[in-house]
Amino acid sequence: MKFFSKHAGMAATFLFLVGCVHSSMVMNSPNPFVAAPDKNHIVHARNGIVVSVSSPASEVGASVLKKGGNAVDAAVATAFALAVAYPPAGNLGGGGFMMVHPAPGRGEPVCFDYRECAPAAAYATMYTPKESQFSRRAVAVPGTVRGFALAHKKYGKLPWAQLLSPAIALAKQGFILDTNLAESMNITLALAPDFEEFQKVFAKPGGGKWQVGDRLVQPDLAQTLQLLADKGPDVFYTGVIAREIIEEMKRGDGIITREDLESYRALERKPLTLRYRGLYDVFVPPPPSAGGTCLLEELSMLENFDLSKWGKGSAKTIHVMAESMRRANYDRARYLGDPAFVPGVPELTTLDHGRKLANSISMEKATRSEELSTEIKISHEGDSTTQFSIIDREGMAVANTYTLERRWGSRIVVKNRGFLLNNDMRAFNIFPGKTFTNGTIGTASNIIAPGKRPLSSQTPTIVSVRGKVKIVTGSPGSQSIPHTVLCILVSLIDFHTPVEEAVSSPRFSHQWFPDQITMEATEKQQETVEELKRMGHTMVRMEPVAQGDAHTIWVDEGGEATGVADWRINGKAAAIK
Repeated sequence: MKFFSKHAGMAATFLFLVGCVHSSMVMNSPNPFVAAPDKNHIVHARNGIVVSVSSPASEVGASVLKKGGNAVDAAVATAFALAVAYPPAGNLGGGGFMMVHPAPGRGEPVCFDYRECAPAAAYATMYTPKESQFSRRAVAVPGTVRGFALAHKKYGKLPWAQLLSPAIALAKQGFILDTNLAESMNITLALAPDFEEFQKVFAKPGGGKWQVGDRLVQPDLAQTLQLLADKGPDVFYTGVIAREIIEEMKRGDGIITREDLESYRALERKPLTLRYRGLYDVFVPPPPSAGGTCLLEELSMLENFDLSKWGKGSAKTIHVMAESMRRANYDRARYLGDPAFVPGVPELTTLDHGRKLANSISMEKATRSEELSTEIKISHEGDSTTQFSIIDREGMAVANTYTLERRWGSRIVVKNRGFLLNNDMRAFNIFPGKTFTNGTIGTASNIIAPGKRPLSSQTPTIVSVRGKVKIVTGSPGSQSIPHTVLCILVSLIDFHTPVEEAVSSPRFSHQWFPDQITMEATEKQQETVEELKRMGHTMVRMEPVAQGDAHTIWVDEGGEATGVADWRINGKAAAIK
């Protein structure tokens, strides 16, 4: 792949070594554009589908639908099952966003914001450049448990304890490891020899490396989940689990207090929305999700171009999409932050704003990011997240994305409780005023403040047509998340691509800085890549890194849903027949 930047491999290696490895990264996996999905990855059904990265978790969600639960019930059960069966990202100690689209005629879409927040003792300049991100000091106040409790209180049909029961069984009895998880555990265990509780929980009994087919049993986590089932979600924030989180903070340099846990609240927010191509209503989370704003801003720009006449994957199509990504991410850096601290800019997601930005895109050459960035001083230098999608027999849908920030979070496991804590304090702009061309952002809107929620790229997305759900999707992958979603939506809407092909097609991203297009690409695309280079784009191939893990549901005109599990990591689509 000589037609890509010679630095691509170095960049991928650096990302892994510093710990910025999100669940979008594939380790020793087959080429996702060659490997065909197996029967686990695609299902068709009218009575409900659950699609996630974990086969056991998808089965758990589907079993809840089969027992009469709705999409939110299935989401709660799936999320807690993922905390057991996909510990690099599934979590109790992290946070995220849930998009809910009720069944037709039963209300408006809702976003549940359960993003983590900064402890009261946090301050803007609390980190040094040499400070480790894997520490108790990097932990933000977790939101996951309160988030799912809030969604369940509003929409749930089945009892809370019943929804946690499958996850408890998974933790007690164990589950079989797949290739991705076995390799991820082996790598992280080798990188974290001094994390005693992490080693206790995740090291292979008797020593040696984990192998595909081994069983992971988590008795401490089973007891924690049983407490949550018996006592309810408040035990995590005001009861015995809360006390043990505080004790964990005291073992190191953590700053979360009892008051921080007691005062945390998940929030119900009104989603952002945009009607794309005059028909498709796209619903995304508002800030502190920056991903939702970026996605709608990009769509509002693309509205001004007839992509279909250029062809999917053509240089012109990729150029216009990349230029839209560049501009949206610049606006992200300028304007976006926790709305409790930063004034909103509602015009960012309007079609008028998109038209204005679209007019600034040259069809002949790439815009230089530094030339675009007149309002931000630029300096020069010599994750783990997972998403699942659900639809039930009534047409209610959930798109949920949640995270520990980095893969395996802070690597801090609460003693005798079996769950990992996040390192989401690192999602703030931790070096105020210092924005570099390597992608480090220091703008004021996302600097640390007590009680503030850090910006997130998480973009759980639901698209409806005339009030009925059409698409449910989302992805991990840090700042590439909205771009993964954009690639899928453009494939489905502009090019009428079958959903399984839309999920498997090569993806790309432009994050403003670094000023480059990162791209999943094959040798067949060499001519396209060369044309993009002639237009002035710097091209970086994402090998061995794949972009995202976008578990997606598509509903056809007759009401039949197709669920597709993205096979870049693993995953399963489970259906109610």
